[in-house]
Amino acid sequence: MNEGVQRNTLYVGGLAEEVNEHILHAAFIPFGDIKDVKTPLDHATQKHRSFGFVTFLEREDAAAAMDNMDGAELYGRVLTVNYALPERIKGGEHGWAAQPIWADADTWFERQQQEQEMQRLQAEQRAAMQAAEELHRKKLAEERQGETEEADANEDPMAKAEAEVLKQNAGA
Repeated sequence: MNEGVQRNTLYVGGLAEEVNEHILHAAFIPFGDIKDVKTPLDHATQKHRSFGFVTFLEREDAAAAMDNMDGAELYGRVLTVNYALPERIKGGEHGWAAQPIWADADTWFERQQQEQEMQRLQAEQRAAMQAAEELHRKKLAEERQGETEEADANEDPMAKAEAEVLKQNAGA
């Protein structure tokens, strides 16, 4: 899978409001020894945010728990269980200062350049599409103009006579 994936920590999503860390621990303990269970709280409501993390001591236990609990039901809600991705800047145990703020600067600049390039390409593509549409409109207008002239020539007896004279002169 991804290199940054923590293979012994599982993300458990879709938790019911009634589920707390003790219940989550009890639901996952049959698969092996658990090192830690966390359900991050929403600071405004002081309730968990309907997901949690279960860290096993052994990777094999985490894999077995994920295989068995993904899609399982707990308190009437279907669980989503995947390997957890590590937190980046807010770094759990280390607090907010786990990484310096500039640690992600290079990738940020790369993303900005990629976004600008995408916007430039999209603008070019839009301009090309507009030019193609305009060319198509002009072509249709010319065709309609030609049809109108032909129709006018077919209806007007003088125009018919002139067209016949022109054809005879061209042939002679």
